[in-house]
Amino acid sequence: MTAPRPADAPSEDLSRLAALHGVATSYSPSPDRTVAASATAVTLTLAALGVDASTPGAVRAALAARERAQAERLLPPTVVGWGGSPPAALAALPEGSRLRIETEQGETRGSTDQLPPGVHRLTATAPDGRTADAHLIVAPPRLPTPTGRSYGLLVQLYSLLSRRSWGMGDLGDLAELAGWAGRSLGAGFVQVNPLHAAVPGAPTDPSPYRPSSRRFPDPVHLRIEDVAETAYVEDPERLRALLERSGRLRAAVLEKGALIDRDAVWELKREALELLGAVPLGPGRRAAYCDFLAEQGQALEDHATWCALAEVHGSDWHRWPTGLRDPRSADTTRARNGLMDRVDFWSRLAWLTDTQLTAAQRAGREAGMPVGIVHDLAVGVHPGGADAWAQQDYFAAGMSVGAPPDAFNARGQDWGLPPWRPDRLAASGYAPFRELLRALFRYAGALRIDHVMGLFRLWWVPQGHPPTEGTYVRYDAEAMLAVLVLEASRAGALVIGEDLGTVEPGVREALRERGVLGTSVLWFERDWEGDGRPLPPESWRADCLATATTHDLPSTAARLTGEHVELRDSLGLLTRPLEAERAEAAADTAEWLSLLSELGLLHGTGGGTDTSSEEAEIQAVHRFLLRTPARMVGVWLPDGVGDRRPQNLPGTWDQYPNWRLPIADAQGRPVTLEDLAASPRLHALMEVLRDAGT
Repeated sequence: MTAPRPADAPSEDLSRLAALHGVATSYSPSPDRTVAASATAVTLTLAALGVDASTPGAVRAALAARERAQAERLLPPTVVGWGGSPPAALAALPEGSRLRIETEQGETRGSTDQLPPGVHRLTATAPDGRTADAHLIVAPPRLPTPTGRSYGLLVQLYSLLSRRSWGMGDLGDLAELAGWAGRSLGAGFVQVNPLHAAVPGAPTDPSPYRPSSRRFPDPVHLRIEDVAETAYVEDPERLRALLERSGRLRAAVLEKGALIDRDAVWELKREALELLGAVPLGPGRRAAYCDFLAEQGQALEDHATWCALAEVHGSDWHRWPTGLRDPRSADTTRARNGLMDRVDFWSRLAWLTDTQLTAAQRAGREAGMPVGIVHDLAVGVHPGGADAWAQQDYFAAGMSVGAPPDAFNARGQDWGLPPWRPDRLAASGYAPFRELLRALFRYAGALRIDHVMGLFRLWWVPQGHPPTEGTYVRYDAEAMLAVLVLEASRAGALVIGEDLGTVEPGVREALRERGVLGTSVLWFERDWEGDGRPLPPESWRADCLATATTHDLPSTAARLTGEHVELRDSLGLLTRPLEAERAEAAADTAEWLSLLSELGLLHGTGGGTDTSSEEAEIQAVHRFLLRTPARMVGVWLPDGVGDRRPQNLPGTWDQYPNWRLPIADAQGRPVTLEDLAASPRLHALMEVLRDAGT
């Protein structure tokens, strides 16, 4: 079924022009339905790609220019070779063309045979004298399949407070969790939320999925006491006063029901870090810091410069003085020179955070974890933040990423994140993506990629227009995957793609071919092409991380009791009568419990202790996950203590305290890391996984 075309549907010429630039003129929200994009959406999207399609004459001129350029082009700007296979793009070269390859390792070759993995420079010369330069990405054919099965914990780090953290979970807590989970629970990994740098300034957006920079981590996660210079501050009394204030902040969350206040935590930590910044580094520490500066280069200088300028001019670079909006301008150079002490301060914070992230990964591996820490890559960055300023040539001006209307959200979604331009990425050999991945793999045993479908296409929404007035823009998925596989293989890391929801046909197959694991959540795994009943465990895919829930979904306890429906009703989020929602949720849960019972999974608990029916059901859910062939099984850490509250409730802003709740027990009492380590309920759940011999 095809929906009626909008009144301003693209003309034939505009449709051809759009197709040549990877801009869709229609999309399919379901297999039996096609919706046409508006000419306005297509025209504005092309404009963001530097293509004038504002008039019929402009469309014809742009179309002719594009077709002529493609006819004359010997090679695309980036070509891909997998393993020992020659790049497919070379087959289109005229017979007799000569190749010259400058490898990443500094060698010169005359053919693509036996090229080492890397991003090389390729020059092709045709018999008629035409030449073309291209980036040649050579990647292993696929990432290795994980050996055996591993199980681990999923946690939002800020929510995991210990008796030592300053009002929110930190990297010291992460290292402690990894060391304990590896040694005491036999866990193979700990997955955390994105730890990217947030946009500074109060109130800070608490969402970890809308960062200032994905390239550098957020120093709010630092464990101050673990920084070596803490022992040598000139004013120890002031530091002790900060420790006392942090204790009150922690107690407010753990004992008085206060929400996690990231801004208050950062205010204290920043004051402490200013004290530490005044302490000279010892020779060994100075050498390590200088190495970090050299390794990170221009990217770190840009990030630290943005942070220093934001202290003076505010956190949205679009509102800065005109000369400072360009990271390469003379005005920016002068401003950076005048703020060099602040640039150094922010650079040092990036180094300290990187050091503690590396220590957390080391703690997990030393505890026997085969994977260690699984970090999370957000789908984009804040438009006013550091990455959008430093890399603005790579972002599409006037556009944001979102999602089209679907059965769950008729209005579509606008996430407010500027998309990368696929043409600029290709022209650079995907340099920004390579550098981003390389930075994250410094301290990650695996990387979860949020909305992994974005490697293939993204829904672009023109600013000032509703999400319904957007369209899809395609990326070179082969090149994006080649970069991903190349950098992950160099790091010896796994990759997990978050591929929940509506997924374009062929995407999951392409990811699986390259060794990228998917994400399977129990409540969504049904036989959608058959009777719609819960999918039996043997029918699940193997190449995935299997879980019972995620940070955006109800906890397992809330799902089993139906409390998630009551919560949404109390916030006015239901679109149907409460009783209808209750009935549907109860029926859904009953079907799953029936299957668990049929499989003989609803029985006592690990550790031989008595348990409530709810605990037994949560354990049964995880026994079920172990019956699937999934290579990784994740336990949502709050499920281990019966937490009822989701960390994030999509569709809410001020109505619900998203990203600000500590882990709590079934009665809503906050649970510390120390409490978790001693929790009989959590140990009983984890014994279920350990007893399965995974």
